[in-house]
Amino acid sequence: MTTGKTTLPNDLVKEEVVRDYSLDRVPLEDRTKSWLSITNITFGIATAIFYFQMGSVMALQFGAPNAIVSAIYAIIVAGLLGTVISYLSAKSGMNVNLLSRGGGFGYIGSSLTSLIYASNFIMYCAFEGLILVSAVHHFMPDFPKWILIVVFGTIIIPLNWFGIEQLDKLQKWSMPIFLVFLITAIVVSFMKPALYTGSVFSYMPEGVQFGGTALLFCIGMHNGIMGLTALLASDYARFLRPEDRKFGSIAIGFIPQIFCYGVMGGLGIWFGVRFLEKDPGVYIVLLLGIGGALFTMLTQLRINVTNIYSSSLSLSNFFENIFRFTPGRRFWVVVSAISAILLMLGGIVNHLDTVMTFQGVFLFSWAAILVTDALIVKKLLKIGPTYYVARQEFLYKWNPVGVVSLIAASAFGTIAASGYMGIFLQSTAAFFAALLAALLTVIIAVYTKGKYYLEHEPNDITPDDKLA
Repeated sequence: MTTGKTTLPNDLVKEEVVRDYSLDRVPLEDRTKSWLSITNITFGIATAIFYFQMGSVMALQFGAPNAIVSAIYAIIVAGLLGTVISYLSAKSGMNVNLLSRGGGFGYIGSSLTSLIYASNFIMYCAFEGLILVSAVHHFMPDFPKWILIVVFGTIIIPLNWFGIEQLDKLQKWSMPIFLVFLITAIVVSFMKPALYTGSVFSYMPEGVQFGGTALLFCIGMHNGIMGLTALLASDYARFLRPEDRKFGSIAIGFIPQIFCYGVMGGLGIWFGVRFLEKDPGVYIVLLLGIGGALFTMLTQLRINVTNIYSSSLSLSNFFENIFRFTPGRRFWVVVSAISAILLMLGGIVNHLDTVMTFQGVFLFSWAAILVTDALIVKKLLKIGPTYYVARQEFLYKWNPVGVVSLIAASAFGTIAASGYMGIFLQSTAAFFAALLAALLTVIIAVYTKGKYYLEHEPNDITPDDKLA
């Protein structure tokens, strides 16, 4: 007797459960995550020890007051960018790679952003992985570092296998453990004799003043990472349920920024100044002993699962666009993890400053283009469609609005960041590159009259797909 229902094979059932939508929008029926759940996932990157290090370095080199003002700037700017991008992702069901196709780049033009975005996350995975390796190696000095690199690089693969559902569970159960370690470190820091006994948050190194060049250097350091934290949320906000869209976008845009730049950065100032130490790998072990190594392991695994998830989505997008090669997101999880391992073995950490300079300029400019295209070009000037399309059959290969703006702004920003245009623009290169990118986006959109957004219009657009 038949029931009229078709039973799917086990592998198809599993695939139905773990759909990751790396090549198209998340359908409305699968946008079921609450804003709290999505915000929790983004805490994987917001709780990275890297933000401790930024706070410590800024405070000890440029003074705690400059570091604090710069952190407030980062929270506001990255929070505003992140809120708009989260809303666009939640509204369209697309991450920034797919938004770029219909948001000013074209489907081949958006591949430029996808590839550099993917390389960004792979490199950050390598940077964060090396912090973990160093912490563990401190307690196992006779154990070869290359083995630790391979082991911790490989662990990321199974933790990423089942997409956003697995990421959600991992971040949920690990967050309480992280908080226990963090609170313990804070409590112990009050009990340990401090090397600096003055007021921590008014600390100024000798010869440094509040404002001026010192503040600009702090802002420059924040600009190197702000584009990443603003763009990252889109990989997860696309799963946000419709009723949480407005408030959820604000929460996803601002809460992680407050935590990474405010809480983690602020604690980095506190720990760094009290113990006059820039390296969190040193003072966390000083405070927690072997627990410091476990704390480092937990935080670095939390951030690296998000790094590899985002890089796998971007690589899927790039190779589908350029080569029509679509082996699935899991294939790119493996490729991303192996690439990060190779970078760690090759000593990528020695080039951190150069990498952050270029990527800060590029990512900040990209975020500015997406936000300007949505709010000014599409919404205010009514140029181009008021919705986003990801499917190639409806798109031009190239759209000069985004492509030319990004290349020109990135070139200008990189030259400025290299010091060829004076100290002011060197420190604020990413911010001014973003302003230039926004200005060019509007100028080119007006000049081309939106001609290159759509080759022809799809017939399945609903009112809910359009920008409100």
